[in-house]
Amino acid sequence: MEDNIQHRQNNAPQTGDSQVSVAVHRKPKTARLGVAKVILLVCLAFMSGLSGAATFSLIERSGNNATSNSTINTTTITNEGEAIAKVVEKVSPSVVSIIANGTTTNSSSSDSSSSWWFGGDNTRTYQTSSAGTGVIISSDGYIITNKHVIGENTSSVAVITKDGTEYDNVKVVGRDPLNDIAFLKINNVSGLPAAEFGDSSSVAVGSRVIAIGNVLGEYQNTVTSGIISGTGRTITAEVDSNTTETLTNLLQTDAAINSGNSGGPLVTLDGKVIGINTAIIEDAQGIGFSIPTNEAKGVMTSVLKNGKVERAYIGVRYLTLTSAVAKENHLSVSDGAYLKGDSSGPAVISGSPADKAGLKDGDVITAVNGTKLSSSVQLSSLTSMMMPGDKAVLTVLRGSETLTITVILGVYE
Repeated sequence: MEDNIQHRQNNAPQTGDSQVSVAVHRKPKTARLGVAKVILLVCLAFMSGLSGAATFSLIERSGNNATSNSTINTTTITNEGEAIAKVVEKVSPSVVSIIANGTTTNSSSSDSSSSWWFGGDNTRTYQTSSAGTGVIISSDGYIITNKHVIGENTSSVAVITKDGTEYDNVKVVGRDPLNDIAFLKINNVSGLPAAEFGDSSSVAVGSRVIAIGNVLGEYQNTVTSGIISGTGRTITAEVDSNTTETLTNLLQTDAAINSGNSGGPLVTLDGKVIGINTAIIEDAQGIGFSIPTNEAKGVMTSVLKNGKVERAYIGVRYLTLTSAVAKENHLSVSDGAYLKGDSSGPAVISGSPADKAGLKDGDVITAVNGTKLSSSVQLSSLTSMMMPGDKAVLTVLRGSETLTITVILGVYE
């Protein structure tokens, strides 16, 4: 069942749209962004007979002011370096390395003759060990990371803190059904340093950010810095050889992030986590993606309050309005969520909270709890910050009439 997050990029305008669609199909590289390959940032090692183990996928001077300009610029650089060092000192104790052990199966064509001869198949099971990063979100041991770090076949998890303490009494709390987010819990601990989370919607393009992670599964708490290069990005990332996952409304950064950074924090200069690093474009430099923390706040609250992953949902399919989409559909507003069905189903899902509240195909939701929707403030982002059972007071345009409709958010299943 699809929820209120399906932005149909095929219908979005080709110019002036802040969202970028990046596919991961294994095609020859061309100038079109749509064929760039996106890879998730987990380090994966295969054991049991496979060798090799790891796959990872100036100071400007001019005229007579050279000395003064040099001094000013040097001071700026020094101050920024000091700021980054202070942020790292504050945040890095909350960043952990994650080792997830499990199994995987595949078929080897090279063994096909022997399999036929002995009457068996050529499927083999391998032990795997993946390395990623996580962020402590509570003093009693809850941790947020990426879902692809903690795969469905994970049998055990170890967490290593910055001071080298290793915990193996780690429970997988759950995985977000609609995003690349998962939660762990270190049992029987207290006093862990929890990170502070910020408002990811307030981060502007050009803002300085810092990435911290377990790079290559070997270099713990590696620090890099860069800027926010874009917001509202959409990518399709390869989970494995048979599976892809589409992620929306991502932050784009040029901070160097590498394999093993998956699940690590993207941090502002005031020491607040505003993103969870998740993917990079394989054959490009300085193009990484991070899940905004606002997209996980509702689920995070559910985990901390109830000890389980519960995502709130409304139950609609929609298009994020732009001027072009509004003109094409003869709408009087150019900002909002236009409820419209597609080949996967109707605009309002039968039996959903939206259906029960009386929303209809063709409605335009223009605000949620007084917050106006736009290309940068989307319906899914606002509901992601809420919990099941919360009230969402919607401002709805139906034809020429403006309505107020209250929806009690349900649990996505």
